Amino acid sequence: MIQARDRLARPLGDLRISVTDRCNLRCGYCMPSEVFGPGFAYTPADRMLSFDEIARLCRVFAQAGVRRVRLTGGEPLLRPHLELLVAMLADIEDIDEVALTTNGTMLAARAQALAAAGLSRVTVSLDALRADVLAAMSGREFPLARVLAGITAAADAGLGPVKVNMVVRRGVNDHCVLEMAEFFRGRSEIVRFIEFMDVGATNGWQPADVVTAAEIREQLDRRWGLEPLAPSRAGEVATRWRYADGAGEIGFIHSVSEPFCGQCSRARLSADGALYTCLFATSGTDLRGPLRAGATDAELVQLIGRVWSNRTDRYSAERATEARSTMPSTAAPKVEMSYIGG
Repeated sequence: MIQARDRLARPLGDLRISVTDRCNLRCGYCMPSEVFGPGFAYTPADRMLSFDEIARLCRVFAQAGVRRVRLTGGEPLLRPHLELLVAMLADIEDIDEVALTTNGTMLAARAQALAAAGLSRVTVSLDALRADVLAAMSGREFPLARVLAGITAAADAGLGPVKVNMVVRRGVNDHCVLEMAEFFRGRSEIVRFIEFMDVGATNGWQPADVVTAAEIREQLDRRWGLEPLAPSRAGEVATRWRYADGAGEIGFIHSVSEPFCGQCSRARLSADGALYTCLFATSGTDLRGPLRAGATDAELVQLIGRVWSNRTDRYSAERATEARSTMPSTAAPKVEMSYIGG
């Protein structure tokens, strides 16, 4: 096993695997319906990595230092028989954790099977508790009761603590922050409030739409009182806090206002087998081609190590610097989040 490090000495430790670029919702910050409409061309089946190919690449990534894997999409539970892939990945000796990020619409019926297959944890995206706001955020009629049942089922199956991610967008659902916190206070789930990010090229991001983590934290602190918690591990994406009255933990992901690029250890594998070294990347490196052409594990490890060792990505930090500058951005269009996972 090697420990691949990039040019900023950041180790490769986490792999996020998109198993599909399809989703049954049309959230404006990820897959706006104006772009991802009925005629949108998704990745053809023959270009998608098979479960065997994903498992093999995961074993190769483990040789390069990866210890934690997260399955994403699109909506990963749209990929049939995902439990089989979970079992294959959980069986890899050097992988310590297999997690899943989902919109929760199909989770209730599958939580037990996923846990039995070896899934460690689940994160559910949920941006409000009001039907009108959910419809505005998700671009579809949102099955709230089914998602809440999925969250409960995941907790009952031992896939916890379940994390509930709320993307907060000014003027759309920012008035729902206290309501969301109130609902999950005293429960086992951990709500994490996420700043609206400029991922991809189609979500219409504007700085004025961002509600900063500091603003949200101040609301919650005034209402209940908050106390900081230490990070659970290096490179953690969320800052951790707890309610002063002991009613549980919450988190904040502040990629816009307080970038955490300096400790980023995450690589991303698209559904068609491209390696991306940043959520905000403009291009990736094809792994499917060499894999199907007969490359050995050693050759794939070398390729991954070479890509990672040349990595200099620090988009969020550079964006923050640029925001203070009068120089216009000349960045190329970024890859869509639905293609490489959140």
